[in-house]
Amino acid sequence: MSAPSAQTAAVSEPRSAVEIARELAPVFAERAAAVDDDRFVADNFALLKTSGLVEAGVPRELGGGGADVDELAAMLRVLAYHCGSTGLAFSMHTHQVAIPAWRWQRQKAAAVEPLLRRVAKERLLLLSSGGSDWIAGSGKAEKVEGGYRITARKIFTSGAPTGDILMTGAVFEAAGEPPMVLHFGIPMNSPHVKLLDTWRTLGMRGTGSQDVEINGHVVPEAAVGLKRKAGEWHPSFQLIATLAIPLIYAVYVGVAESARDLAVGLAKRKAPSRATLELAGRMETELTAARLALESMLAAGRHQAPSADTVNQVMIGRGLVARHAIAAVEQAMELAGGAGFYRAAGLERRFRDIQAARYHPLLPNVQAEYAGALALGLPIDRIF
Repeated sequence: MSAPSAQTAAVSEPRSAVEIARELAPVFAERAAAVDDDRFVADNFALLKTSGLVEAGVPRELGGGGADVDELAAMLRVLAYHCGSTGLAFSMHTHQVAIPAWRWQRQKAAAVEPLLRRVAKERLLLLSSGGSDWIAGSGKAEKVEGGYRITARKIFTSGAPTGDILMTGAVFEAAGEPPMVLHFGIPMNSPHVKLLDTWRTLGMRGTGSQDVEINGHVVPEAAVGLKRKAGEWHPSFQLIATLAIPLIYAVYVGVAESARDLAVGLAKRKAPSRATLELAGRMETELTAARLALESMLAAGRHQAPSADTVNQVMIGRGLVARHAIAAVEQAMELAGGAGFYRAAGLERRFRDIQAARYHPLLPNVQAEYAGALALGLPIDRIF
């Protein structure tokens, strides 16, 4: 039997997550303005489900696409370039898949395999309670027979209208013991889970980042995946920071890249001047700085095991991406001139969307304190 031709091999090669994102992108771009009125990008998420991107980060051995963090970041940049809300909301699912995938591949953690297989087979959408549910934890866990009764309100739950499982936690306090954060998943179809219509924001209006109220859902003891001390860094959060933050900030680089291209197109409609050239050059410089900072974040996870130092590199990168991506879009607005002020140009939406880069952990003052403590050889356990 003759060997398969290169053409046959190419046909059988599965498409990458980036290629799939590029195929979906024109549809998302066409819809982006229409969902800028606080409507969730539900139709886009329906396409993400059927396209194979929901399971893109699941290892191939478990039925997924096998995309690594670098490929997932590139995918999110493409999505965000065309629709910031879709990119940001999907980044929350994406990192919730990337983290157990890393654990399965690097740590041989068998406990995460059932979830990853379900994501691949059922195309489950995972939700994150995000930075609002950071290291201190939030909500109350009360011990009951067989498990814990949960009472909580989780804010910034991006993708909430269409999510299947909320990956979250709550604080358990036992007499005479330090508060502990319990981590678990809660099905969004639980009768004890209620979606609150609270998402009215400056930008990223289509992310569906509604508040989720949990009132009395009982999590079985066996379903608690992690117990840790509240209010201090834990190795699990070093892993979360190392993988999740670069994926989230890839979105903002995509938004800035989109703003840059729109501004260049508008600027080319008029005769160039020295001022125009300077503005364009400043914009290019800021955008390049954001790209370099993102690469530094991704390199930290690519080459180093999660640690306090890895978190430091990622969070320095997070601060730089935010600063330079915001500045690049500001320069894009200046470069475009009055034409960019019209909604029809699409640039003002990018300007509003990029502002959300300010609000993910670690916030600038906390990041600086964390970096400073490490530089001086001081403890960072409670700096978050």
